Amino acid sequence: MDHHSLYDLSPALQLLLGGLLIACVPLGWLWLRNRHASGARRLQALTVLTLFLTFDLVLFGAFTRLTDSGLGCPDWPGCYGHASPVGARSQIAAAQDAMPTGPVTHGKAWVEMVHRYLATGVGGLILVSTIASWWLARRARRAGQGGLAVHPWWPTATLLWVCLQGAFGALTVTMKLFPAIVVLHLAGGIVLLALLCVQAVRHVQAAGRPVVRLRPALWGGTAVVLGLVALQILLGGWVSTNYAVLACAQFPTCQDSWWPAMDFAQGFQLWRPLGLLQDGSNISFAALTAIHYAHRLFAYVVFVALGLLAWGLWRVAGMATAARWLAGLALWQFATGLSNVVLDWPLVAAVSHTGGAAALVVALTWALCDSRAARPATAPVPGSAGARPADPGVSGFSA
Repeated sequence: MDHHSLYDLSPALQLLLGGLLIACVPLGWLWLRNRHASGARRLQALTVLTLFLTFDLVLFGAFTRLTDSGLGCPDWPGCYGHASPVGARSQIAAAQDAMPTGPVTHGKAWVEMVHRYLATGVGGLILVSTIASWWLARRARRAGQGGLAVHPWWPTATLLWVCLQGAFGALTVTMKLFPAIVVLHLAGGIVLLALLCVQAVRHVQAAGRPVVRLRPALWGGTAVVLGLVALQILLGGWVSTNYAVLACAQFPTCQDSWWPAMDFAQGFQLWRPLGLLQDGSNISFAALTAIHYAHRLFAYVVFVALGLLAWGLWRVAGMATAARWLAGLALWQFATGLSNVVLDWPLVAAVSHTGGAAALVVALTWALCDSRAARPATAPVPGSAGARPADPGVSGFSA
């Protein structure tokens, strides 16, 4: 294999053009559906559509990882210096003949490249959203109108983030599935979902949806649970990228023990190649067990936290839908996570588990942005002229 072909950037323009063509499909559908709507309404629809397609991209990224297709094309941005696996048929065939079950096969090459095409298409949608936001903001200023529901810097920051995410995607390939890079790439996709979700909520609120007022403790608890879910996603990504899911094939015990032999120091040595330690030796099975069990133990904490939060939000007017989503997704994660273990990690369950985690981030981000922490009611001096009852929508559970 030509060493220079691994870093040949000549297909980059073709990949970008392909991504823009892919983006034209949802953009065309969006224009036909909203051709008589205002610019702000079109921007809202574009944001929601981009959020939906980014969620799909996260699922396809999980599918790419779980089918071992991440190195289906071992160079970036193309495939053996070509814009698609079609031009690299001979190189892929040679690699497949040398190792029929290896990382490079015709099927895996297509899975990897389709993931790159879809990612570029999502980037194209975010680019269009950014340009449209600045153009609408400028037009509103000239007309003497107020600002947009979402400041143009939000989609601009999202565009910069998706470019950074693309860089981590490249490093995932060129650094041969380096575990820390793979997890950071997953984290980047989750942050991208959250950024788009914030913008979607603000567009919906600008269309007339009232903001729900929560007790400060409940609103802060929602933020804490979002942080716990984010940490659990990182732990899950660490399990997946280290292929540690089958280290425990039982539930609720592991290897016939409530506390199996584990090596946390090795398992959470973060900066090391796949399957190896920093000194070049192979990672031990006890380390893989520690990686798996840490994710399982923290899942109990997150499951209880989600249940308590769902119960709290259920009692707040206007937040019942969010509570149902959180409760349902918590049960979904429990079911898919359990099936990963006892059913020998079926592909559908594993992808569904990643999808549930991403949906939890969206649901929690939406709940946070759809509400505000109410200011504590100031207790008036008894008998003073300004004394009046506290607003139950501020001090109580009702909104």
